[in-house]
Amino acid sequence: MAVKSKDFINYKWVGQNRRGKVIKGSVCARSVELVKADLRKQNIQVTEVKEQKNLMGDGPKIKPMDIATLTRQIATMLSAGVPLVQSIELLAQSHDKVAMRKMLAKMCEDVSSGTPFNQALRKFPYYFDKLYCDLVQAAEASGAMEKIFDQLATYKEKGELLKSKIKKAMMYPTVIVIIATIVTGILLVYVVPQFEDMFKGFGAELPAFTQFVVNCSRFLQAWWMVILPILIIGGVAFLQAYKRSQKFHDNVDLATLSIPAVGNIIEKGCLARFASTLATTFAAGIPLVDALLSAKGAAGNAKYAQAIDDVRSDVMGGMQLNTAMKATQVFPAMLNQMVMIGEEAGSLDSMLNKIASIYQAEVDDAVDGLSSMLEPVIMVFLGVVIGGLVIAMYLPIFTMGSVIK
Repeated sequence: MAVKSKDFINYKWVGQNRRGKVIKGSVCARSVELVKADLRKQNIQVTEVKEQKNLMGDGPKIKPMDIATLTRQIATMLSAGVPLVQSIELLAQSHDKVAMRKMLAKMCEDVSSGTPFNQALRKFPYYFDKLYCDLVQAAEASGAMEKIFDQLATYKEKGELLKSKIKKAMMYPTVIVIIATIVTGILLVYVVPQFEDMFKGFGAELPAFTQFVVNCSRFLQAWWMVILPILIIGGVAFLQAYKRSQKFHDNVDLATLSIPAVGNIIEKGCLARFASTLATTFAAGIPLVDALLSAKGAAGNAKYAQAIDDVRSDVMGGMQLNTAMKATQVFPAMLNQMVMIGEEAGSLDSMLNKIASIYQAEVDDAVDGLSSMLEPVIMVFLGVVIGGLVIAMYLPIFTMGSVIK
């Protein structure tokens, strides 16, 4: 179904540029005539314009980084004095993703009809979480749209950068281990049996290491049809339990913090998100108790989510933030001290932003250090696994001289 509202329709167009080259594109506009007029301004000679069909399934999906970029674009337009409705309309017309144009067209329709922007955003909860919408609502109430959208854009950009860094730290060793496992499996199933046939003609007992590898190969050949489904079912069961069982989810979160090197990166990432979220919400004028609720959701780990929940309960009871944080015995002393200074100086949001920057930098350094440390470790690991299999296969050949004698 095409993306339609009272005002906007998505169109596909075909035309020629000044050099006569055929070019194609799509745009969200009110009518075919407006599409043609806009393309003429770009010196494009239009040959075909038609309504875009099957829009729900076409094109790439909206990613979190797209939302961060959209927020920055709105912040930039607002700072340049462009009204909100016009900003959304311009983005709806020019965005290269069909799904994004559809969403922005609907928002533009809602805001044009008098719906508050935060309510228009709440219709798309998958892309705009409660924190985002609450901040926009606070901005609309205070009239500080430009300032808060700039803060929101910075917050989203830093958050996506942080997630990217943590994923990078987790992905590299995971991919290497998976590749090593696949290569080892191929060697055991297809290569080792070829050597085993050759060994049968030696007329001598195989070395213990070689015999062990041959036994592993035989086992894998005999049982791989059982092992593979078990691994797949186990993986699916793990993911389902992680999604559906809060207790299991929490236990996995706690276990990840115990992983050497990686756990430290995850922990610093949680602290950076906590400080950044609290700074952004507090600066927007949201009460501290509500800001802590948003920070709990953004923490990303059960250990810190529970600690923030305890802090929130104590703050609701009248306790100072830094005192409540100390009572949990979860937050680092440096973080507690800086929060205390921020509260005493009346600049908590500024101090929290500095804390977030410190932990963001520590995550960056830790990821770079982990990558540098893992490279030789992975090389040794691959050498031991793959090299060990090669040595096991050639070991009987090395000992053939003694067998012949």
